[in-house]
Amino acid sequence: MGARKAVKPLRSIAIFGAVGALVAGIALPAFASSKPSEAAPTTLQQLAAVDAQSLVVASQATAAPLNRGTFSATTPEEVAKKKAEEAAAARAAAASTASARFNTAGYALTSPGSGEVRYPLPMGSWNVSRTVGGGHNGADMLAPAGTPIYAAAAGVVRASAESIGGYGVCVMLDSVVGGQRVQTTYGHMIYGSRQVQVGQTVSAGQLIGYVGSTGRSTANHLHFEVWINGGLVEPMSWLSVNAG
Repeated sequence: MGARKAVKPLRSIAIFGAVGALVAGIALPAFASSKPSEAAPTTLQQLAAVDAQSLVVASQATAAPLNRGTFSATTPEEVAKKKAEEAAAARAAAASTASARFNTAGYALTSPGSGEVRYPLPMGSWNVSRTVGGGHNGADMLAPAGTPIYAAAAGVVRASAESIGGYGVCVMLDSVVGGQRVQTTYGHMIYGSRQVQVGQTVSAGQLIGYVGSTGRSTANHLHFEVWINGGLVEPMSWLSVNAG
């Protein structure tokens, strides 16, 4: 009887010991696998899973430069500066190309004279091939392509476009001369040569474009019209009386 009583406690101790060993064998490897190794590399995703409130970036990380075609910059200020420089260069190139297309050599950029009315082309640069009559409402003033065209009188730009019917590239002005409403039209300019826009105020003799052959035209010339108080007049006679 004494031997049996001694075996029961020993059996209980053995059972508890086996259960403890089993628990340790299962729990310890799982705990070890869930703890990141200090030596192993750690990804941002792993760190986020452990602590969603923190973000760790490797010390080798740098800001990637911004590349947009012809410029490279890393800050908004540098990007804006590069864009401004490129825009200025493009404008300069466009101006250089435009000036090469126009025959500005030897011509003033403002029509000579001091009167209320000026000739729309430099004196001595043109001759008239056709005037009002037979359904033709203006004077055709033949001149080399690119010859400057001037406002015949001060006024406001009523129309300015790259295509106005048969006029082609054209500018139209509303003026008041000697108390009369005067409308002047300048047709067949070179594409891209208009110097004024609708609503703009211009002075007498101001440069407004360059002679071309756009619209219904077969040669380089300025189609020049003059309307006074709504009625068509012969423009060359009007100029000879009023221009100065």
